[in-house]
Amino acid sequence: MRRLSIALVHHPVLDGVGTIVTSAVTNLDIHDLARSAKTFGCESYFIVHPIAAQRELVERVCHHWAEGSSGKRIPARKEALALVRAIPSLEDVYASFGGRSEVEVWSTAARGAAGTWPVHEGRRRLEGEGKPVLLLFGTSWGMPESLLAGADGRLEPVVAQADTGYNHLSVRSACAILLDRLLGSR
Repeated sequence: MRRLSIALVHHPVLDGVGTIVTSAVTNLDIHDLARSAKTFGCESYFIVHPIAAQRELVERVCHHWAEGSSGKRIPARKEALALVRAIPSLEDVYASFGGRSEVEVWSTAARGAAGTWPVHEGRRRLEGEGKPVLLLFGTSWGMPESLLAGADGRLEPVVAQADTGYNHLSVRSACAILLDRLLGSR
């Protein structure tokens, strides 16, 4: 089984009209993606944010759970938040693997595109041999196409079986669903 890490990208991401922006960190995303990552055996959870104050917020939240009263009250949360790494850029994330060439990057998006992999193909690839995999999730209205296109693979979007005409899951929900489909029991 290949090692899998996840990254929540706050820059570059799109706003509602398609402009590249930087989104804010949310406390729920810190906790909930960490819990999903820990549940499914991910190696790391990177929160990618270029603004130092936002990375410091992430570190304060994690420190509170590692050293503060909350970690004593709910030790399982402390374990999950130990996976969190606040990192300024994707280039820095790649460097933590030894460089971009040392990690296979997969992207996700709520919008479909030609060449996406069905999740069962991602699961098959994870079960094989190869480089560690970094699975990117975007905040706001998602990652720009230039970032998605630079990935080594792109998983199909999470969608309902019936066409509801609506597809705007929280990143927390999409992450949990995809990790379950990739690494959950059959």
